[in-house]
Amino acid sequence: MGTIFIVGLRELGVHGVLPEEQSRPQPFEVDVELEVDLDQAGQSDDLDDTVDYSAVSEAVSRVVKNERYQLLERLATRIGEVCRTDERVSSVSVTVRKLHPPVRAMLDHVAVRVVV
Repeated sequence: MGTIFIVGLRELGVHGVLPEEQSRPQPFEVDVELEVDLDQAGQSDDLDDTVDYSAVSEAVSRVVKNERYQLLERLATRIGEVCRTDERVSSVSVTVRKLHPPVRAMLDHVAVRVVV
């Protein structure tokens, strides 16, 4: 087994509970950790023997950009569902960060992590 990491994927999306969050895109950052059996790819050096991180990255971007959810928890779970469509992925950890949350406190971001 092994892990494929996709770190710091940024995309604009419309996700949030507040009316202002539902009317304009805002930046999100996503990290994905795919648990995959990498033994075959490690021996063959063939892309067909592993999960293509480029294709996964594009799929994650599409979810953030084109789908709409109120909660980060749902967005992260949906991303995990998309990542699990490849049967070679045994589990996936997804972290979604909202980079400009509508809160009064000064903070870097808010985030959720789910394991699917």
